[in-house]
Amino acid sequence: MLVSTKGRYALRLMTRIAKAGPGSKVSLREVSESEDISLKYLEQIARPLLQEGLIESVRGKGGGYRLLHPADMVKAGDVLRAVEGTTTPVLCAALSGDGECPRVGVCTTIGFWSGLDQAIESYVDGVTLADLARGYERDEALGLT
Repeated sequence: MLVSTKGRYALRLMTRIAKAGPGSKVSLREVSESEDISLKYLEQIARPLLQEGLIESVRGKGGGYRLLHPADMVKAGDVLRAVEGTTTPVLCAALSGDGECPRVGVCTTIGFWSGLDQAIESYVDGVTLADLARGYERDEALGLT
């Protein structure tokens, strides 16, 4: 799986929101400045995260975005699937469930792709926003950010 810039930035955005703490709001402008990401691009990234019910928008003075679920309940895979659509490593009808693959009986690589898909899913679903936020705090303490 090749994670696009959108996926990478979505994880950075969600980690910033998680790091702010439960119920805290974070403005996209704040994230834009601290993460050096275009505000317009962050607005595009926030849209699917809102649609998937991962964050909510709070309007008005002091508004921003906050998590709808505790950070330890939101998986990196949830974020990536919201903005990327899938974490499947290859376009394969047998893996995506988009119909029956005409080569399913003769394909010699389906087992490999299926195993890789399972490994990716297991990894991205084994890391939460809380884990990422803790990593960020460690990096910040070490002066790496």
